[in-house]
Amino acid sequence: MKTLGIHHITAIVGKAQENIDFYAGILGLRLIKKTVNFDDPGTYHLYFGDKGGKPGTVITFFPWNNARKGQIGGGASWCDDLRRSNWRLAILGKTLSQI
Repeated sequence: MKTLGIHHITAIVGKAQENIDFYAGILGLRLIKKTVNFDDPGTYHLYFGDKGGKPGTVITFFPWNNARKGQIGGGASWCDDLRRSNWRLAILGKTLSQI
């Protein structure tokens, strides 16, 4: 089966407001939509992307305040996402270590 691409990826994060502050405030993505996680209605589902919410630009998050802290592994998606985001940080005069 051949796919046309990835619509979005989803990750688990800690606090919702910290997630919004980073992705919208620092990286400059637009908060496209805020819904609930239909499998866990007590949890938000936050969508970020370009101005139009175009497929392939969207990243979503489930904020769980009490989730166990994760560890950075060898995931290529995380590394690629950081490389693409570094230019936005450079424009703001920031580095990842300052965040």
